[in-house]
Amino acid sequence: MLTAGIWGFGFVAQRSGMEYVGPFAFNGIRFILGSLSLLPLILIRRKSRINGPRPAAAKKLCLYSLAAGVCIFVAVILQQFGIMFTTAGNAGFITGLYVVLTPILGIFLGRKTGAATWAGSVFTVAGLYFLCAAGQLASINPGDIITVISAAFWACHVLLIDRLVRDADPLILSAGQFAVCGILALAGAFLAEPFVVPLVERIDPALLGRGTFEWLPFPSLLSGLISRTAALPPGALIPILYGGLGSVGIAYTLQVVAQRDAPPAHATIILCFEGCFAALGGALLLSEKIGRWTLAGFVLMLAGMLVTQWEVVIKSSRKKIA
Repeated sequence: MLTAGIWGFGFVAQRSGMEYVGPFAFNGIRFILGSLSLLPLILIRRKSRINGPRPAAAKKLCLYSLAAGVCIFVAVILQQFGIMFTTAGNAGFITGLYVVLTPILGIFLGRKTGAATWAGSVFTVAGLYFLCAAGQLASINPGDIITVISAAFWACHVLLIDRLVRDADPLILSAGQFAVCGILALAGAFLAEPFVVPLVERIDPALLGRGTFEWLPFPSLLSGLISRTAALPPGALIPILYGGLGSVGIAYTLQVVAQRDAPPAHATIILCFEGCFAALGGALLLSEKIGRWTLAGFVLMLAGMLVTQWEVVIKSSRKKIA
């Protein structure tokens, strides 16, 4: 539950961090920090193993990290762009769609999808309509649509990791994929970030008027920092540190530790409450309003996520009884 809370409030950090740092730079810095924060844990685990870690081919580990890192990079950048146009609460719940999308996409890998998944999908789609359209299809928020696409990539990432961790240390793989994601995001900060503001201005000019973009494009910011003509605002440090050390480093470590004892079905259900924490954080820290349509969407989407896991819970219970 603590992991779900940290991840949920991470959407608040992503939203508020956009006031100071561009989307590519924000994710680049926080994922590099997250990768570095896992190194001490990896070293401790290696020393604690009497027989030492199972050797893995460096080439294979690099390929795994590259594949997972590219997938998570696309997912997180789309998510960051989506958060520009929508609330932290909406982004948290919509990102949770990966719980429903993962078993559906698993069909293409030859996996069976039970009735509970399809029932959960109905609840989730209904909730998505309440959340995004608020009763009027013409008022669909572009940020919600972008976040839905991001959730599809998160689902692909879950399926990819499920395959890769079979012959790779999960912590080393995580550090590698976070490093790849961070490097790609920093490259994007140099190459693409100068064009972000004009792009957003075409999509939603009102965002610029609300002061969402007080940051300089990363090349200009870096040049200013080197020449000491510009400085990183103090308010930018908290979102970046929370996003890197909290959401990536601490939360992932807590998840690994907790899942040593927590059954996978229970862990998945608890992590579904990430969206609830995102909505709570958005309301408390960002003064985001939660209307009746939004609240109905939250309830339906959470119900859909929980229903999706029903068959897994039943199987887990039967194993315990046996």
